[in-house]
Amino acid sequence: MADNEKHPVELDPEVEKNLPAPLANAIKEGKVPADVLKHSHDADEAMKAFAGNEGQVIELSEADNKRILRIIDWNLIPIMCIVYGLNFLDKTTLSYASIMGLIEDINLVNDDYQWLGSMFYFGYIAWEYPTSRLLQILPIGKYSAACVIAWGLVLSCFAAVENFGGAVAIRFLLGLCESAVTPGFALITSQWYTKREQGLRTGIWFSFNGVAQIVGGCLAYGIARGAASTGSAIAPWKIVFLVTGLLTMAMGVIFLFVVPDNQLNARWLKKEDRILAIERIRVNNQGVGNKHFKMYQLLEALKDPLTWGITFYALVADIPNGGITNFFSQLITSFGYTAEQSLLYGTPGGAVEIITLVGCGYLGDKFHNRILVSSSGLILAMLGVALIVGLPLDNNGGRLGGYYLTQASATPFVAFLSLISTNVGICLLDLAFIYWYCKRQNKKKAAIRAQPGYVKLENQEFLDLTDRENPEFIYTL
Repeated sequence: MADNEKHPVELDPEVEKNLPAPLANAIKEGKVPADVLKHSHDADEAMKAFAGNEGQVIELSEADNKRILRIIDWNLIPIMCIVYGLNFLDKTTLSYASIMGLIEDINLVNDDYQWLGSMFYFGYIAWEYPTSRLLQILPIGKYSAACVIAWGLVLSCFAAVENFGGAVAIRFLLGLCESAVTPGFALITSQWYTKREQGLRTGIWFSFNGVAQIVGGCLAYGIARGAASTGSAIAPWKIVFLVTGLLTMAMGVIFLFVVPDNQLNARWLKKEDRILAIERIRVNNQGVGNKHFKMYQLLEALKDPLTWGITFYALVADIPNGGITNFFSQLITSFGYTAEQSLLYGTPGGAVEIITLVGCGYLGDKFHNRILVSSSGLILAMLGVALIVGLPLDNNGGRLGGYYLTQASATPFVAFLSLISTNVGICLLDLAFIYWYCKRQNKKKAAIRAQPGYVKLENQEFLDLTDRENPEFIYTL
């Protein structure tokens, strides 16, 4: 019997009623491989939008596509940019505070400050898996908003700490609250935008790290100068935490009302436009979300070399990144500048990050090659590190310029977010491996689609198949 011959299957009525109609029909007609049948017992949330419409053609004109994209951009991107900027600003407040009297006021000694920097990431790691699961099973817009409000409250409380123990507790809780932000924003972006649109949008909201560095440096400088000239009722570093924390809480409330859980409950989309908003991301072959945990999908991810390639990159790249985030103010003072000057002189690094992230995001989408384009930022960062280490100690301007170049290092990580997002030369090898692996998998999928008898199911994009199960899924390079 030929391999491509169809084998009709009898379905138990109890099983059939829990399957999407297109998948149930395909099973009975023998159009779907058995390994897919065994696992794809429930579909993506997007299938709800098409319930009762099987067989009907939903046409999305180019004009409607552009119109809906504009609506999505105006409602999602501004709030995501501001909140993500605050996310970075909240982490850098410790660096600003370190040269504004924090160390002396709460009696930090020896390696206490280093532990404060690390404690944020202990909280982040501890809650990363639970928060990723909660992002899946809870309404993503509401849960993300709750996390934003919670981290703003925790950050404000840092102004009340009086000793190392209290500061450690706050930093741990801050990492716990903020662990939902980056994965949540990556999910929201993939939920609303096509693959060709995701690179630029991810680059835009992530670039507000740079905006936060500019605004935060100016804010801290203004507070420090004002307190020095006129005095203040509380320590200047406490004002920094209160301002950023309260502002974050306010933005969290706005986020709650603006960002929907998915296209089906977006207040700012008409009912008919909600269907079209889902239809326009059909090309992603990813859907908009499924709330059920599937062990086989976890095991598949753990066996996937791509998973470990991205994990390895994040590990080796974020070691120096975490150090720079917590110590950049002290790094600049080591170049021979005063504490107040370091607050202001750190801001151009934010401009470098904005330009490289948005530029690489745009060019990566334009040339359909985010990985290779993003590696240019990593090369700039390597040059920056070389300048800091190699230039004479009295060349303050050159070493400061080297620090600015290191701020381009985020471009590959952001590229990975939109694809999913000392050790840097290792990172370039890892980028090359990920590029090769994705290209190889795309060739294999093309061969499957070219086989005689291959059938693409109706609404296959929304059946919650993994990238390996779905021959229509194409890895973005």
